[in-house]
Amino acid sequence: MFDNEPLRLAIFDLDGTIVDSQNVIVAGMHQAGKVHGEKLPLAHDVKRVVGLPLRTAVERLFPQSDGYLHDDITNSYREAIIAMRKAGKAEEPLYPGAGKAIEALDDNGWLLGIATGKPHRGLVSSLEPYNLLERFVTLQTADRGPGKPSPEMLFRAMTETGVEKEHTVMIGDTTFDMEMARNAGIHAIGVAWGYHEVEELEAAGAHAVVQSFESLPEVVKALVEKEK
Repeated sequence: MFDNEPLRLAIFDLDGTIVDSQNVIVAGMHQAGKVHGEKLPLAHDVKRVVGLPLRTAVERLFPQSDGYLHDDITNSYREAIIAMRKAGKAEEPLYPGAGKAIEALDDNGWLLGIATGKPHRGLVSSLEPYNLLERFVTLQTADRGPGKPSPEMLFRAMTETGVEKEHTVMIGDTTFDMEMARNAGIHAIGVAWGYHEVEELEAAGAHAVVQSFESLPEVVKALVEKEK
């Protein structure tokens, strides 16, 4: 990037975008439900709420429960995930091409960030095995403030990096990501390999949807260059 060019920021969702964590999340939610004798949600329904704040996701998956039980299920889910990580059973593989695309954007002068419904500890655990954590200069997690689709995480990321809205892009796999980006007034790019359908991402306001990580750097660049 030349000295007179503005800073550019690409913010990624994590689950369903960079790593495929669906098996871990479904297993954790089922374990939490079993602890409290609740009817277990379908795996498809669990994937539909990935990205939302955990307490909100629990409310949607266990609508027959009351508020106190929602709190208990939320805590049991956290405990289940921690136990899975300690046992080495929390496998969250990178999606094909994720590492190369992230490195390409970083090497081309983009500042990189994360905006995820995971807590900070979970984010670190997901990315550390792939030596990608140091690539990201701003890490926004739901335990720091309002979660998706509130734009608060994106506002914090832009404030921390000093990047303007017109030079910021959000990349994610759910309608919650697209809505968050639109609420923040930034570019929204959907990915076709995650937990919500392409048609849903487009209806939620995606400016573009990519079919592979290989095409992501060029799509990101093209969107931001329209603002010049």
